[in-house]
Amino acid sequence: MDECRLTTIDNPYDPFSQFNHWFLFDCEKGYYSCSYVARIARIAEAMTEDEQNQEIENAIDEIIRLDFLGIYKKVYRNESKIA
Repeated sequence: MDECRLTTIDNPYDPFSQFNHWFLFDCEKGYYSCSYVARIARIAEAMTEDEQNQEIENAIDEIIRLDFLGIYKKVYRNESKIA
């Protein structure tokens, strides 16, 4: 399973390879994407890493589905796959 992250259309940094820059940009703009995903994802300690990653992706999909401003997008570690 490819790992994915939530980002915004205006963030020029890669949340995988440039996380510190990505995170600073995200917070400076007031998006707080990591916190948003953490609030939506239903992660339990008993979950495997694959189950946690799937739940994070489900949360990202839900955030994007409800994104009436159209600012969010999902990116994958494998850069050839962008949603």
